[in-house]
Amino acid sequence: METSQTTERQSAAADGTKWTIDPAHTSVTFGVRHMMVSTVRGEFQKITGSVTWDPKKPEATTIEATIDVASINTREAQRDTHLKSADFLDAEKYPTIEFRSRGIGKKKDGALEIVGDLTIHGTTRSVALDVEGPTPAYKNPWGQTVMGASAKATIKRSEFGMTWNTVIEAGGLLVGDEINIQLDVELRREQ
Repeated sequence: METSQTTERQSAAADGTKWTIDPAHTSVTFGVRHMMVSTVRGEFQKITGSVTWDPKKPEATTIEATIDVASINTREAQRDTHLKSADFLDAEKYPTIEFRSRGIGKKKDGALEIVGDLTIHGTTRSVALDVEGPTPAYKNPWGQTVMGASAKATIKRSEFGMTWNTVIEAGGLLVGDEINIQLDVELRREQ
């Protein structure tokens, strides 16, 4: 039995209209090995962007997102300053991280995979995001139609020109090369 709520959810998601990233309900987090003993986690606190989604034509999905590099937060001001420096992200010269989708497909398990161009530190590389979702669209208590999705990927910072490191006394490197990225995105339908 189909309810009016179900019908509203389906029609809201089925039209392929544009959705805007809700920065207040979206998180972009990352983790990297530190001194080969722990994982340091951080986040970017400012993100903007849009998604065009039609569940009947997922291959036509387009995603554009921009992250403000200066909004990095690892809960340690000195480390954040170093990460914004020319040794790593060089926020003064490259103030944004950008993602532009090029395609979307289904993996063998039925999950979505988004392939796109990720630009960090002035270097663009192809990245595949493993996606969970999207959720069904629904109206929130404020009358906005919303939906969400999560995605993850692993990149190597060296492939984006960020090679700064130092050898630690016990051997090994101070900062790992692999960066694990987790995105949890809430989208608002544009009116």
